[in-house]
Amino acid sequence: MTRRERITIGDVAEALKAEFPAVSVSKIRFLESEGLINPPRTPSGYREFRSEDVERVRYILRQQRDHFLPLKVIKSNLRSLERGEEPTLAPTPGPPASAYFGEMTPPTLDAADLARSAGMPASLVDELVAHGIIAPTDTPDGPRFGADDVEIAKAAWRMVGHGLESRHLRIIRQGANREVDLLRQMTTTLLRHASPASRRQAAEVLADVAQAARTMQEAMVRADLRATLNG
Repeated sequence: MTRRERITIGDVAEALKAEFPAVSVSKIRFLESEGLINPPRTPSGYREFRSEDVERVRYILRQQRDHFLPLKVIKSNLRSLERGEEPTLAPTPGPPASAYFGEMTPPTLDAADLARSAGMPASLVDELVAHGIIAPTDTPDGPRFGADDVEIAKAAWRMVGHGLESRHLRIIRQGANREVDLLRQMTTTLLRHASPASRRQAAEVLADVAQAARTMQEAMVRADLRATLNG
């Protein structure tokens, strides 16, 4: 390829925007800092991308978008391809979405039913709702709760039994909300399509990553509490 056919990093970002609207110059620079791409530079230090460099960036972005592979795995796959070997398979998935999310059943419990199911005072249900820990679904028969609300209420009752107040549980609710926002970003493209296949794929991704997040969080909390006990 001649020097004239080489393009700048800004040109690369612009060329890929049709397929990857979120791509940016900073994203491409990050891929370079992580060692996934290595475009040649001019004597004055400017990057000059070749067609193979552009296709390499395209491959990386597709692996992230279509298979949700971490950069470490993509980097290993690129090295395998350079050696003429088969790339590593995607990480072993977790349970199927149907097992993780369960059956979608309509909420049928009123506040008194929820309190009885969780074995807790009815007044605590009102507190959990007031603090946003659980949120009833509006139905023609009034506010109703579902199976997930029962599990949340049972866990809340256990913590209240150890001296926490319902208002203290808001930090857990806020953490869950932030995690959900992060996971939603991963499947924005899939959920943009209304096809059943796209939604199934989104459910599988969310189920796997949500379970991995639970495992990570439990390990982090366990390690920090162990340090507290041994400190």
